[in-house]
Amino acid sequence: MEKDSIIITSALPYANGELHLGHIVSTYLPADIFARFCRAKGKKVAFVCATDDYGTPILLRSEKEGTNPSDYVEYWNKRDHKDFEDTDIKFDYFSKTSSKENTELTQYFFKKLLENDLIYKNKITQLYCEKDGKFLPDRYVTGECPYCKENEQYSDGCEKCGRVFTNFEVLNPKCIICKTKPVVKNSTHYFFRLSKLSDNLKEWLSNNENLQTNVKNYVINWIEDGLKDWDITRDITWGVPIPLEEAKGQVFYGWFDNHLCYISSTLKYFEQNGLEPKKIWNESEIYHYIGKDIVYHHFLFLPAMRIGLNNEYKLPEFIPTRGHLILQGEKFSKSRGIYIGLREFIDEFPSDYLRYYLARITPYDQSDVNFDWDDFQVKINNELVASIGNFIHRTLTFINSKFEKRIPSPGEMSEVDKKFIEEIKNIPLVTGKFLENNKTDKAIREILSFSDKCNKYFQEKAPWSSNDGNTTLYICANAVLTLGTIISPFIPKASNHLFKQINVENEINWNEAGDIKLESGHEINQAEILFEKIESEKIEKKKSELGQETQ
Repeated sequence: MEKDSIIITSALPYANGELHLGHIVSTYLPADIFARFCRAKGKKVAFVCATDDYGTPILLRSEKEGTNPSDYVEYWNKRDHKDFEDTDIKFDYFSKTSSKENTELTQYFFKKLLENDLIYKNKITQLYCEKDGKFLPDRYVTGECPYCKENEQYSDGCEKCGRVFTNFEVLNPKCIICKTKPVVKNSTHYFFRLSKLSDNLKEWLSNNENLQTNVKNYVINWIEDGLKDWDITRDITWGVPIPLEEAKGQVFYGWFDNHLCYISSTLKYFEQNGLEPKKIWNESEIYHYIGKDIVYHHFLFLPAMRIGLNNEYKLPEFIPTRGHLILQGEKFSKSRGIYIGLREFIDEFPSDYLRYYLARITPYDQSDVNFDWDDFQVKINNELVASIGNFIHRTLTFINSKFEKRIPSPGEMSEVDKKFIEEIKNIPLVTGKFLENNKTDKAIREILSFSDKCNKYFQEKAPWSSNDGNTTLYICANAVLTLGTIISPFIPKASNHLFKQINVENEINWNEAGDIKLESGHEINQAEILFEKIESEKIEKKKSELGQETQ
């Protein structure tokens, strides 16, 4: 966070189905938490995202449902945006890869790469389904990974080992539509000279100390094993058209255009706000949040394309990468009923509960994270309710009833009081340091530790019986204000509700979070319970629904 201007992007959700909890954990929630923290620190933030509208998965789904692909992705663009909003994931700009701006930028990149001798054309052998009468790119073909031999993998890459390959390299291929074995035909495609940029990529990875060490190390191993040039052409109609007459009827591979949408969306946002788009992009600190399944694309394709344009658009300083979410120890599977849709969850539980729990259990690494219903209940009830919520409610209720809603005047401070004030001043610094480094789970642990100290201070000082109850409640009220600020990136709804209760403007200023700002005589509003316990019956019901197979 060395610069005043921060650009934050999240990997684009495919516009081909509802969001589920697995989508949220690695990218959108950590990015939103970080964006809120940066704003609270006084940074100028552009937090952008978009739906990924192109590619064979979407074409397949729209064909299956008998709808026009443009109408199909429009529906999911609006649906995804609404689900994000209702989870308090607030993008400054939410676009789509099929936008005019992204089409133009993609074609511009292609032309510049062509000028720089980084694009060439070549005849390829490609799979063709004689039964369906069409070429079979990417997700029209499944088979065995040529590297780790995992079966039932799509032909553009392996979900297990993370390697990328072509549909002609996949072993034992079959057409996903009719399940027959395809034949081989020739087609002319355009290739990006990824191999030519191997040294540039290795140098960038080696010199960027902000990238997670374990991630960049195995990407460097891929480079040292030898990079293959990248086929960026697809013989389908749905995609960004290749801007050459000889390539009429062909489109770009989705991974050529989708990450360019980070740039096109951000530039559009700056333009709409009367700013100099390209200048601010190149002067900002850039974060691209992703999950571990798309490391190859973001650590190789993305930087290579920008390097290929002589860094006309600067590379990111950070690519925060996290693991997948599993459910009750099993991989998400809608067909097997091991699944929780985002909309389903936030219709039944407060969005703050989801945000808190996922941030609480997700480390800043690529290890998979287990969503466990029993653990969810325990952490909400024992931490949010019994620790954070308990201290806040006790403090405000006591001020309501004993001091007519006005913060009392403090008396002479004891050593215990002074020590607790130091805790209040210190917690935003400690928590903020973890958030700056994307360690949201560790930041929450510090908040919990502080909350426990708040409860201990309140209990030991016993303001209901001691002579210095005024001092205790004066200090506790300011601790509540500090808590409201440092929990705001994680659980914004509860934080906003809390600010209303203590009757302060909802202007989050992290730099002043530890200050003793609430003065004696300040009138607060009626105390209300922020968090309700989750009953066991509700958890047992959710557990019983798992494993119910769906079509």
